[in-house]
Amino acid sequence: MKSISINIIHKNLDWSEAVYLDRQFILADPAIGLSEATLHALKEWEFAEVWTEGELTDKQPPVKKEKAAIEAVLSAKASSEDAKINNAAELYEKLKIYMEDLFTQVAEKNELNYDELLALVASAVPVIKENKQILIRAQRTPPLEKESGYYASHAVRCLIISVIIGNYLKFSDTRLTELGIAALLHEIGMTKIPPISKGYYNKRPLTQDEKKAIFSHPVFGYTVLKSFNAPLTVCLAGLEHHERENGSGYPQKLTGDKISLYAKIVAVACSYEALTANRPYRDAKDAYSGMYTLLKNEGKQYDPTIVKALLYSLSLYPVGLYVLLSNGKKGQVVNIDPENPLYPIVQILGLFTATGDKVTVPTSKNGIFIVRPLKKDELIN
Repeated sequence: MKSISINIIHKNLDWSEAVYLDRQFILADPAIGLSEATLHALKEWEFAEVWTEGELTDKQPPVKKEKAAIEAVLSAKASSEDAKINNAAELYEKLKIYMEDLFTQVAEKNELNYDELLALVASAVPVIKENKQILIRAQRTPPLEKESGYYASHAVRCLIISVIIGNYLKFSDTRLTELGIAALLHEIGMTKIPPISKGYYNKRPLTQDEKKAIFSHPVFGYTVLKSFNAPLTVCLAGLEHHERENGSGYPQKLTGDKISLYAKIVAVACSYEALTANRPYRDAKDAYSGMYTLLKNEGKQYDPTIVKALLYSLSLYPVGLYVLLSNGKKGQVVNIDPENPLYPIVQILGLFTATGDKVTVPTSKNGIFIVRPLKKDELIN
């Protein structure tokens, strides 16, 4: 058994064996390690060392481990379309895990490394710009298994959608990075609300007190972001992303001319994501229905310029949508024409060329066109 000086011990250490005081009394086991409270007590009582038969190593916080995994995916180059989709799905999943850990860290320890997040989003922005259709196509809408998973998934999807909108609006990479951070952190105020009040996850109607708690989360978000020295534009996105153009939003009932630009973008991204993702009280809408719902509200709740930027970036029939064509064939949208959001490129399901390649067709007003989106049960038949 060897002694370890108290002076070199800190909370981020992994212990391979039990930790002893005076070689007899067990202070902690490997699964738990030494807490800050225990270390403080040992120093206060002037203990100089502890004892162990094992080794101790620095452990990385989960977000740091996941950051390295994300960077590996960001740097990976894929040749085939299938490989690109797999890479995109992997990036989405790792970003989700990273955000899940980040929200937990903020909720439990009130810690957030803004510079680390800044570097991560800065490296993700060019990948999103270059692979926006692949990333949209690769996103999944998994069942809601836990709250932290929902908020992490929502954050990542909003990041991708917001950067796509900002890119259409000709934002510089610096502004896209800042916008991306605002999108990732816009719901951070929910970490300061008791779990029972987190209304997105409840299957029952909210009480009045719970509604008040929900309506307060943008204010909490602004306070949290400001405490981490986030730029004012990011803080305001956290505060204003539930404001609406016609003044019907919250918490301040601002009208369109008073809502900050990042908040307007995140509001559209957030709403589109919410419409096309699963919720406890309803299944996800298809991408067409989600886009159509936003278009109906254009100029009422959402900034029409932002909605049009989303429409022209993803089209009325976004990539990944399954559709029925005018020739009776079923297909999946695989690419879009940014200048003509009504007529995307469609891959015919189950049809291949003589060389085994998938068959794709451009749609047009006078040629083959989309009749309507397909329902889930129609894909089976």
